[in-house]
Amino acid sequence: MGKKKNGNEFLVQGSILAAAGMISRIIGMIYRIPLLNIMGITGQGFYEVAYQIYNIALILTSYSLPLAVSKLVSARLSKGQEKNAYRILKTALLFAAVVGGGVSFLIFFGADFIAGDIMKMGMSAYGLRVLAPGLFIVAVMGVLRGYFQGRGSMVPTAVSQILEQIIHAIVSIVGAAVLLKYGQNIAEKQGNKLYGPAYSAAGATLGVIVGGLTALMFLILIFYAYKNVLRKKMYRDKHAEKESFRFLFRILILTIAPVILSSTVYNIQNVIDSAMFTSIMSAQGFSEKYAADLLGSLGQYYTLFNVPLFMANALGSSVVPPLVRAYENKDSGQVHQKIELAMRMTMLIAVPSAVAFIVIPKEMLDLIWGSIDNTVAANLFRIGAVSIVFYSISTLTNAVLQGVNKMMAPVKNATVSLIIHVVCLFIMLVVFHWSIYAVVASKVVFGITMCILNAHDLREAVGYIQEKKKTFILPTIAAVIMGVVVFVVQFMLALVIHDKVATVIAIVVGVVVYGVGLLAIGGLTEQEIRSMPKGIQIAGLLKKVHLLK
Repeated sequence: MGKKKNGNEFLVQGSILAAAGMISRIIGMIYRIPLLNIMGITGQGFYEVAYQIYNIALILTSYSLPLAVSKLVSARLSKGQEKNAYRILKTALLFAAVVGGGVSFLIFFGADFIAGDIMKMGMSAYGLRVLAPGLFIVAVMGVLRGYFQGRGSMVPTAVSQILEQIIHAIVSIVGAAVLLKYGQNIAEKQGNKLYGPAYSAAGATLGVIVGGLTALMFLILIFYAYKNVLRKKMYRDKHAEKESFRFLFRILILTIAPVILSSTVYNIQNVIDSAMFTSIMSAQGFSEKYAADLLGSLGQYYTLFNVPLFMANALGSSVVPPLVRAYENKDSGQVHQKIELAMRMTMLIAVPSAVAFIVIPKEMLDLIWGSIDNTVAANLFRIGAVSIVFYSISTLTNAVLQGVNKMMAPVKNATVSLIIHVVCLFIMLVVFHWSIYAVVASKVVFGITMCILNAHDLREAVGYIQEKKKTFILPTIAAVIMGVVVFVVQFMLALVIHDKVATVIAIVVGVVVYGVGLLAIGGLTEQEIRSMPKGIQIAGLLKKVHLLK
């Protein structure tokens, strides 16, 4: 009975953290819409460069700390070692303070060199300098989150994540608006119009600092409220062996190193892309503003690109835990079935999303950012939308490979794909002069390469060969039908009503057409629908409207 209760508690805590993560991601995507309308396309370009550098520094300093601390604390608490668990906390806090603080210091004082000399985007130094203290804040916050998670409580992490994201969104929007005006005043005095968008981008980054600081203060309050209980637990700990701080520090480094390696390989692509793009554009004689505007359009692409990617990943990830259990039980039939189901569920979202972004990209962008010229961003989607499919597949197969104990396979494949991607990007920029379009075109190459390499490793690991008709062909047929209907409906309605209203109606019609078409050609069965999250309710609703027999 006790085991069942513990299992249920684990599921509840895991669900809390997953829900908080989803809410945070949704907030994070929504607030970028008004933010871009305030900063403008140039400010968005400065913001993207600063944030990409910050993101890589974050991975190197603190990204893996919550997971590492959680694992180490949990391992000691399972043996009743309260004092050693607390020593893990102190060791990790020291690590966070030294590494997070040190890198914050380097980036704050090296912002001009990093932004100007390396990235060839000098005006992004203002935003980068504002972001620098966030590395220290997030590192300390990550340790506290990991400590609570290691003790079996996900609530402090979940609440702090949502609180952080809400404050982040509010302060970013307000900061961007206020500092835009301040920057415009400086621009008039200095005779340089770039100060307005540069200061606005810096104001947008204020949200990272204030949101992180708010969440950190919340975690500190929770920790101190719990400290008396913690003291009593440590007093009752009679475990004789006291682990040295040197030993714990070494264990901490060994735990976080693999995660840092894999995360860096996956996330450094955008920084390399921006650095290569700005450097080559500068060498070709283009201005900083021109490059910033193009990077701003790329930021629009990233913002919307991540919406279907996140939805597809969240849907597919729900199938991964049972896949891991099937693998541990050596049930190859179940393993293959779970992989196929996860892939099909992911493609059900990724394929129509890609088609929609190819068919009416500008109309959708105008719906969200009506005050900005979205021509370049629309063309980026026409070229790069298909990579939504490849990135969805590669992300899912990464998780599957890790689930079947092939932890380093995705890292190796990402490294090979990144090298091919960089070579292609260089050729596209220098030889073909494809400008910003080279970035998304080379990302398509990266996605395809990852899919091929992961499919090979998956076949070698568990003998899995991907089914094609129901996973790719039928959803593509339904999506193409949807695309034709959406294009015609939007075009016809735009002749008689407002463009934005026409786009909304066309999207709604497209969703219905895709769903009905998929069911009509046998792309989805009742049994498969029932196996999805909330599938029983969805199947019941479809039966009521006579779309399922």
